[in-house]
Amino acid sequence: MLADVCNINECEFGGGRLRPFWKTYWKRIVALLALTAAVPALFLALNVGGWRARITAVIGSVYNWPVVVPPPANFQPQVPRGFKASVFASGFEQPRWLAVTPNGDVFVADSGAGQVIVLRSSASPGLATREVFADHLSLPFGIAFHDDYVYVANTDRVVRFRFDPKTSRRLSDAEPILDLPGGGYHQHWTRSLAFSPDGKKLLVSVGSRSNVGIESDPRRAAILVLDPDGRNMRVYASGLRNAVGIAFDPSTGELWAAVNERDDLGDDVPSDYFTHVVPGGFYGWPYAYLGQHVDNRVSSRPDMVAKTITPDLLLGAHVAPLQFAFYDKTQFPAMYRDGAFIAEHGSWNRRVRSGYQVVFIPFRNGVSTGPPTAFFSGFVPDPAAKQVYGRPVGVAVAADGSLLVSDDGQKQIWRVSYEP
Repeated sequence: MLADVCNINECEFGGGRLRPFWKTYWKRIVALLALTAAVPALFLALNVGGWRARITAVIGSVYNWPVVVPPPANFQPQVPRGFKASVFASGFEQPRWLAVTPNGDVFVADSGAGQVIVLRSSASPGLATREVFADHLSLPFGIAFHDDYVYVANTDRVVRFRFDPKTSRRLSDAEPILDLPGGGYHQHWTRSLAFSPDGKKLLVSVGSRSNVGIESDPRRAAILVLDPDGRNMRVYASGLRNAVGIAFDPSTGELWAAVNERDDLGDDVPSDYFTHVVPGGFYGWPYAYLGQHVDNRVSSRPDMVAKTITPDLLLGAHVAPLQFAFYDKTQFPAMYRDGAFIAEHGSWNRRVRSGYQVVFIPFRNGVSTGPPTAFFSGFVPDPAAKQVYGRPVGVAVAADGSLLVSDDGQKQIWRVSYEP
C-alpha cells in the first residue's frame, strides 16, 4: 500500500528527497510571502494616501518636552525699558484664557481645575480679590461677554451663564448652546470664543483631531460662526489646523487668528502664523501650508492647494501662539497703540527651544508695520536644555492699560505696566 501511495505522488521517502508535491507547496508559500511583502512596499513607494511621507516624517521627528522649574530668587521677566513685570495673581492649577469685563474684572479659565475664576478690581493697582464664577466644567478655555451673559467654551460644548455686568456675579446655571467635537491632537482640546463687533455673531475655533489627516467632521480645523443663542451654526473659515487665538481688530473690525501649524516636518518648517481671516477662506490644512506648499502626507488635492490663502505674518516654527490681544489703551507709549501682543507657549518638538514669550507686532490702520519682537521673555535660560521658567498662554489688556499674561507653567498671572 505504501508503495502505491509513493507511486501516486511520484516520490521517494528515502535518500532525503522531497516529493514534487511538497516542492510545489513550498514554492507557493514563498511566492505568497513575497507578494505579501511587495504589496506594502509598493504602497509605500507610491506614497498611497501619504503613508510613506508620514512614516518618514515620524521617524525623523523630535520630542523635546520642556521641564518647568522654579525660577531663581528675585527672577524678573525681560521687558522693554520703562516697563515693569509683577505677579498679579497666583495659586491656580492651569490658568489659561483671560477676559476683561467692561467693569474691569478679570475672568480666568483655570482649565485644569475645570473652573472659571473672577479676579475683582481692587483699589490697589495690580491687586485683586478672587472667587469661583463656575466650576465642574470640562476643560474650559475661551470666555466672551455679550449682553448679560458670560459665554464659556468647554472642550465639547459652549455654554452661557446670566450674570450681573456691574458686579460680575453669576445669576444662573449653565445654559448649553452648542455641542462640539471634544479633545483633539495634543493640546487641540482648546475652544476659543470671540463676538463680532456688532454683537450679532459668535465665533468659535476648533482644532484638528490629528497632526495631519483628512477630517471627517467639517467643524474641526475651522472657525465656526453662529447666533448668540447657538442657532444657525456654519463654518466661517477652514483649513486652520489649530487657531487657538481669535479676536477682532477693533480698528478695522477684521477677524484675526493665531494658528499652530503642523508637526514632524523639521525644526524650522512650517512656521506658525498670525493672519486675518476672511469668510469662506481656506488656509491649507491638511493639504498645504503657508500658501501652496504641498504636504504629501495626505492624499493629493491640487484643487484645495490652489485655493489656499497665504497667511499675513510668520511667527516662527513651533512657537505655539495661543491667545493674543490688540492694544487699545493709552498707558503704553504711542508705538504700541493698535498693535498685537501674542502669547507663545513654546516648542516641544524642536531641538532648540523657540517661543516661551509674548511678542509684539506693530499695526497701523489694520496692517502690520513690522515683524514680531520679544516684549515679555526670559523664561528659557538655555534654549538647548529642557528647563524653562514658565509658559505664557493668555494675554489681555486690563482696564488700566496694563498687560496681563497667564503662565500655566508657574500657575500664575503676570502684570506688565509702563512706569518710566
